[in-house]
Amino acid sequence: MSFASDGRGGLDAPNAPGAPAASRGVKLKPLVRLIPYITRYRGRALAALLALTVAALTTLLVPIAVRRMIDFGFTAQAAELIDSYFAVMIAVVAVLSLSSAMRYYLVTTLGERIVADLRGDVFAHLTRLSSSFFDTAKTGEMVSRLTADTTQIKAAVGASVSIALRNLVLFLGGAAMMVVTSPRLSLFVLGAIPVIVLPLVGFGRSVRRQSRLAQDTLADASGYASELIGAVRTMQAFTFEKLASLRFRTAVAQAYEAARGATRSRAVLTAIAIFLVFASVVLVLWVGAQDVLAQRITAGRLSQFVLYAVFAAGGLGELSQVWGEISQASGAAERLFEILGIEPEIKAPPQPVKLSSPARGEVAFTDVRFAYPTRPDAPVLDSLSFHVKPGEKLALVGPSGAGKSTIFHLILRFYDPKSGSVSFDGVNLPDADPAELRSRIALVPQDAVVFAATVRENIRFGRPDASDAEIERAAEAAHAAEFIVRMPQGYETQVGERGIMLSGGQRQRIAIARAILREAPLLLLDEATSALDAESETLVQQALTKLMQTRTTIVIAHRLATVQSCDRILVLDNGRIVEEGTHAALAGAGGLYARLAKLQFEVN
Repeated sequence: MSFASDGRGGLDAPNAPGAPAASRGVKLKPLVRLIPYITRYRGRALAALLALTVAALTTLLVPIAVRRMIDFGFTAQAAELIDSYFAVMIAVVAVLSLSSAMRYYLVTTLGERIVADLRGDVFAHLTRLSSSFFDTAKTGEMVSRLTADTTQIKAAVGASVSIALRNLVLFLGGAAMMVVTSPRLSLFVLGAIPVIVLPLVGFGRSVRRQSRLAQDTLADASGYASELIGAVRTMQAFTFEKLASLRFRTAVAQAYEAARGATRSRAVLTAIAIFLVFASVVLVLWVGAQDVLAQRITAGRLSQFVLYAVFAAGGLGELSQVWGEISQASGAAERLFEILGIEPEIKAPPQPVKLSSPARGEVAFTDVRFAYPTRPDAPVLDSLSFHVKPGEKLALVGPSGAGKSTIFHLILRFYDPKSGSVSFDGVNLPDADPAELRSRIALVPQDAVVFAATVRENIRFGRPDASDAEIERAAEAAHAAEFIVRMPQGYETQVGERGIMLSGGQRQRIAIARAILREAPLLLLDEATSALDAESETLVQQALTKLMQTRTTIVIAHRLATVQSCDRILVLDNGRIVEEGTHAALAGAGGLYARLAKLQFEVN
């Protein structure tokens, strides 16, 4: 699956049937967009270009030295000059080797630097994209673009482009010197150029098209593998290994077939180019031999001409191979710039309204209607209105799918409502900077996310500038210190990918420690104690109760025991508020809350 911006924050397949013809042709425009990255290092680029030019021009001097040796170096009168001719040749070779080495070093390091910058920019852009983008994009696909596609570009910028430029100089220089050496013979060679170039253009389109298909198919396989490896325990628990392996092998086989098609096109392109190029050289040799016999040119001049013809032909033949590599890199660059071209739907306005300081933590929903972009015909919230006063503890209760988590998504401004408004401290969220808004919110999600880092780094995620002492105090407040100090390296222990070395309860307490460390005026708790055992839940509930005393708190809970101390409870069903009140009032009202409470507390 390949992705391109569809103008709505999502991705479409640009090479799908019916796509515009322009998307199927040879487009080097994506590579042109790399120029700003090159100009950042213009000194290195210019030095590489100079080394490349010197190497190419030095190569073009060789045929002249060869002609003089053949025409003048093997006579009795000029025997004493032969040493000087060979000395000059050694000097030429020395300059050629040094300039070639400089070209290789400068161009390769330039490619590495450009790709490092490009990877950084693409990743940074991905972190700023809206949640609606990630509702449809595959993680493995994005990782493939950051790795495989950037590697393809590195190969082009770090080698193919410089080789192309070098061979272009050799071709143009060789062609010019052929005309100077023998205009008559040049007509035979130059007349063959259109016959050589036309197949390059035609097959180049096929190479680029199939290279893009190969990259997209490989990205699909990578995405599938990433998902399975990320859930390897679930896969093994359901004995899904054989079927997973079969599906992955099928995906890899499809990627191989796509790559083989691209390679086949390049192989045919190379064969045609080399045959046409060197067939023209053979023809020129035959005509030149007739001219030498007729004494129209000397043997040395013919040798000079043939060498220039070989340089020009070799340069053109090499361009045919490099053209395929550049076409592949163009496809890879296109995929990366597709990501960079996607505008986040959620972003700061040109002149954001400043939030109040100090923050109050006041939240208001006014007649909010919302449906997720992937399911526009399935409304989640319907004319929802409520107000949370500063310092208030509000609980959201209701069956699954009632819209509770969606309320959190709107408060954090992961999405904007279809109609109505959401405000924080009296400021409508689209008028504020999302980063400033989120800096005032602490979230404890139901599925605590722990990264492949140390315990300390995971807690510091809540506030990057926190000191070690503050981190340890937050861990103690979340009752996480008790298991952290028992770990092999304490706070410096690596917890593995997705925190696989921690239990569910331990991951949840790490997430709570983050929220405590953040010291935000608004606390969002989404089943914050759901993964804890009874003893841990009691301890953490005590920490949360203390934390909730000084800030506005909104709690989502299926376990109603956790919301009894809240100031107010909103009962949601099908995106609407169907009941509102305290635990005691709602439990005796005989409505939805009373039925839920009866199931959990056996209230008669």
